[in-house]
Amino acid sequence: MADRLQVSTATLRRLERGDPSLAMGTLAKALLVLNALERFSHMLNTGTDDLGLQLMDAGLPKRISRKSSSREPEIL
Repeated sequence: MADRLQVSTATLRRLERGDPSLAMGTLAKALLVLNALERFSHMLNTGTDDLGLQLMDAGLPKRISRKSSSREPEIL
C-alpha cells in the first residue's frame, strides 16, 4: 500500500492511526487508491456537516445591539 501511495511505511502507519498532522494530499491519494474519493468530497461539503453547522451557529452572537446614530460630528 505504501508503494501505491508513494509514501514511506511510517507515513502509512500515521495514516492508519489517523494522525491529524498528516498531509491532506496523502489522505486523498489513499482514498483514490481505495476507490473512495467520493467520501473525501463528502467530508469537505460543509452543507452536509450537521455538527459543524451546529458549532458555527453556537458561535453566532445571541443579540445584536444597534449603535446609536446620534453621534456628534467630529470637529477637524
